[in-house]
Amino acid sequence: MALIKSISGIRGTIGGQVGDGLSPLDLVKFSAAFGTWLLRRNKDQKLKVVVGRDARISGEMVDKLVVGTLMGLGIDVVEIGLATTPTTEIAVTGENAQGGIILTASHNPKQWNALKLLNEKGEFLNDEEGKIVLFIADQEDFQFAEVDDLGQLTHVDDYTQKHIDHVLALSLVDVEAIKKANLTVAIDAVNSVGGIVIPQLLKALGVQNVVELYCEPNGQFPHNPEPLPEHLTEIASILKKGKADIGFVVDPDVDRLAIVNEDGSMFGEEYTLVACADYVLANTPGNTVSNLSSTRALRDVTEKHGGNYEASAVGEVNVVTKMKENKAIIGGEGNGGIIYPESHYGRDALVGVALILTHLAKTNKKASELRASYPNYFISKNKIQLTPEIDVDAILVAMKEKYKHEKVNDIDGVKIDFAAEWVHLRKSNTEPIIRIYSESKNELTANQLAEKIILEIKELIK
Repeated sequence: MALIKSISGIRGTIGGQVGDGLSPLDLVKFSAAFGTWLLRRNKDQKLKVVVGRDARISGEMVDKLVVGTLMGLGIDVVEIGLATTPTTEIAVTGENAQGGIILTASHNPKQWNALKLLNEKGEFLNDEEGKIVLFIADQEDFQFAEVDDLGQLTHVDDYTQKHIDHVLALSLVDVEAIKKANLTVAIDAVNSVGGIVIPQLLKALGVQNVVELYCEPNGQFPHNPEPLPEHLTEIASILKKGKADIGFVVDPDVDRLAIVNEDGSMFGEEYTLVACADYVLANTPGNTVSNLSSTRALRDVTEKHGGNYEASAVGEVNVVTKMKENKAIIGGEGNGGIIYPESHYGRDALVGVALILTHLAKTNKKASELRASYPNYFISKNKIQLTPEIDVDAILVAMKEKYKHEKVNDIDGVKIDFAAEWVHLRKSNTEPIIRIYSESKNELTANQLAEKIILEIKELIK
C-alpha cells in the first residue's frame, strides 16, 4: 500500500490502514485541509468548489467522501461527475469557484486514486500553497460548520460539451479542413473518461470514421494506463492493418496525448508537443516552454519559427509559471502534455487532438511524414537506487563542478547541455532514486551518455 503527499495533491492506493493507503479517513482529512485553506484564503466569503472525477472503480466512493467533507465545512460544491482533468479546470473558472478537486490518479493503475487540487484559476497549487495544505492536514486543524451553515450541492452535467465547444472555438482549430480531409481516427481511452469525451470531440470536429478501443468508462483498465509504446500494442496493430490514418491514446484523466502513426509506428509522446507547437508557431509566432527533461526538438522548432524557448523545472505548475514569465503561446511537458494558453493553463489532450488533426489536414501529410519532418532525438531514461547515507545534493554539486565548462542549468537538479546532446540529473520526489535522463541523436549515443554519467556518479558515491 502507498500514500504519497505532494504539493500537487494526495495520491495513494485504495484500502489498508489509515496513513498506509488512501483510506476514507485520509480522504476526509486532506479534503478538510484543502477546504480549510480555501476558507482562510477567502475570509467572509461563501465558497464554491468544483469536483470532477475520472472513471476509476473507487471514484464514486472517493467522490462522496470528498463532497460531504467540503459541505461539512460550509462550502458549496458543484459536482460535474465523470470529467477529464482539463474539463474540471475549465469548470472552476466557468463556475466562478474558489477552487477545484479532480479525483484521479492520472496514469497510475486502477488500485490508485488521488485528489488533485486547483486554485480559483483552475490551476494547480504552487509549492508554498501545497505545503500549507499539507501542514493543515498534519495538524488536523479543522472547524466544521454548524447545521444551518452546511454547504449546498449542485449537479452540473454539461461541462464535457462546454469543453468541446471551447476547443472548437479556438482560432487555430479548423473543423472544415478536418472534415474535408476525411480521416479515419482510432482511439484508445483505456476505459476511462476519454471514452466519453474523445469520440464526441472527434464527431464535433467532422471526423466521420472513428475506431473505438476501450471507450467504456468502467475503470477496468485493459492495459497499463500510462500511454507508453510498450502498452499500446493493440491500437498499433489496428493501424498496421491499415484501418485508420492516425491513432490517439489518452491516459485516464485525459491530460496526456500519445499518437500512433498510420503504419503502427509511434509518433512519440515527446513529439506531441513538438507537432502542436510547430503548427501554432507557423500561424502565431511566439515563445515556448517545456520542462528540463523534455526533448530539444521543441527548442529547434521554436527557433526555426523565430521564437524563444525556455526550460522550466519538472512539474506542470513550474511549466505554467515559466510560460507566464516567458509569454509563451504554447508549452507543456514531454509526456504528451499540451498547454495552450488561448484555451487555459493546463495540460489538455482535447486541445492536442484538435490541433494535430488540423495540422495534418492542412499539410496533407501522413502522420509518419509529419513526424519525419522534425529533428530526430532519442531520450534514454535511467535511475540509480539510493541508500540513506548517500548525499545526493553533494553529488549534484560535484557533477555541476565537473561540467562547469558546458552549459549547466541547476533550477531542478543538474542539466548539462552539450553541443549535440544533454543529460538531466534530478532527485525523485517520490522514490529513493536519482533520475538520469539523456537525449542524443539516436538510442545508442543516448545510452552511452547515460552510462558514462552513471559511472561517474557511482565513482562519487564510492
